[in-house]
Amino acid sequence: MLLNRTHSLTIEEIRKLSLPLSARIISGEGLLDQPVAWTTIIYPEDDIDAKFVQKRELILIAPVSNPSKAHSDIELLQWAVRVGAAGVAVYGEMSGTALAEAKAQNLPVLALADDMRIREVERTIVSLLVDRKGQIERRGTQIYRQLTQISSRNEGMDGLLAAMARLSKKNVIVHDKRLHPISQKLQPEFVGVWDDIEFFLKKQDNLPVELHDRHRVVEVDPPVLLQALPVSGVARLIAPIITSNLGRGYLSIIGRERELDEIDQLICEHGAAACALEMAKQKAVNETEKRLRGTFLDRLLLGDVSPQEAIRQGERFQHDMTRTHVAFVLAWRGASKPSLRRLETIVNTTIAAEAAAALVWIREREREVVVFHATDYKNPIDNSLALAEAFSHEISRQFPQSRAAIGLGQVARDVNAWRSSYRDAVQANELAVRLQTEIPLFIGDLGVYQLIMSLSDREKLNDFCAHTLGKISDYDARQNADLVKTLEAFFICHGNLSQTAESLIVHRNTLLYRMNRINEIAGIDMSRPETRLALHLALTIRRLLGLE
Repeated sequence: MLLNRTHSLTIEEIRKLSLPLSARIISGEGLLDQPVAWTTIIYPEDDIDAKFVQKRELILIAPVSNPSKAHSDIELLQWAVRVGAAGVAVYGEMSGTALAEAKAQNLPVLALADDMRIREVERTIVSLLVDRKGQIERRGTQIYRQLTQISSRNEGMDGLLAAMARLSKKNVIVHDKRLHPISQKLQPEFVGVWDDIEFFLKKQDNLPVELHDRHRVVEVDPPVLLQALPVSGVARLIAPIITSNLGRGYLSIIGRERELDEIDQLICEHGAAACALEMAKQKAVNETEKRLRGTFLDRLLLGDVSPQEAIRQGERFQHDMTRTHVAFVLAWRGASKPSLRRLETIVNTTIAAEAAAALVWIREREREVVVFHATDYKNPIDNSLALAEAFSHEISRQFPQSRAAIGLGQVARDVNAWRSSYRDAVQANELAVRLQTEIPLFIGDLGVYQLIMSLSDREKLNDFCAHTLGKISDYDARQNADLVKTLEAFFICHGNLSQTAESLIVHRNTLLYRMNRINEIAGIDMSRPETRLALHLALTIRRLLGLE
């Protein structure tokens, strides 16, 4: 939806349509709706009383070239008031006396940066006054060029948004593809209602329907959409941020609906393009950093890095290598396997959300994501397991049809122990795959599993499973029952009948009936500790050997 506003040119429109992004309002911000008839350059050394200007001109005061012959800024300002100027644009700052006079006379004053050429400023204003449509088209190109110059100066996303907010005088916010805010610049008048706006902006369903498919946003026409917000009279202009024909985020300009104009549309459209360049640049930087980090960590796991070098490299990656660490290994398992990149993204997003400190990298050949978590010194395992469970929860939320195995190694109190922690994490991950569990496994808790895996007589293990579980498995096969599944849930819930019934989504009485049937069919007594141990071991061996 395009905005169509028709009204005479004002100082505010000239500021937005003609002046560079760095132009500032230093006095009379509430007076920018003054109509402008023309513009004139005045040199401080001129005989100003001999100058003829018509009323409602925007006076451009050139830089002083000869201070001994120049009028003071207060004299120039008082002359502008006498001739009925709409406003004044000056280079640099004005004296406090002149600013006070401007405020007393209700005269808007704009400040131009020293690198702006006065004749170029005059030309663009005149072009706007005589050819509004053509100047708007040229202004779009100027906005894009000035925004990309900000990016080239490495001022980042914050610098881009600051320029857009300064030019539009509205709220500007960039979200990533998951609607997490990357950067924002707010206007003071919106602080009181921003929580309501922010809550709305975070919900995927509240995106305009045209922007729901990230693979098709490149086809959206017009590229800037207008959307009402839940705060009365407030709306936003929103444009997709596109790189490589794929939506990577969204730029929104938010303000009073009646105040959103065609220049805000240009800022939104070209700002989204500039943000796309910034995102692409940042992605390239991140990819380079990831490669360097991966190479370093691969060398570290090979034992090719001294502790001193590791500490220096850690400083480069802004990571404290001297802290206590725990290695994680994460890998997809089962038939449905999203990419390792998706897994890495979940890991990085969760680490950021949990405010954790960690080094993360993909080992493509091993098909795994490795994390070295800078954990709590006093409670390292509990702290790292909590982070691993956060990974597991987020994986299940984003990919409910996929499964991931997570293994944790032993605690590494110094860099020399990272290799052994990683090897332990690999083994724990392999056991998690065999056990088909989404529960993160810490190597220190897996002694019995490691013992089973070390036994070489597979036939005896098979016989043990058949002897212990055979009658129950046969009953399940004949009756299409779930007694083995009931046993597994029982042990996962540590023998708690209420939790077991809840996990199986059955009534407690149904569970008690099933447990009695297990006793009857297998001819056992589940109340005996030895019987429970044998059943639990048999179920574990069954999973480890893939006998299910």
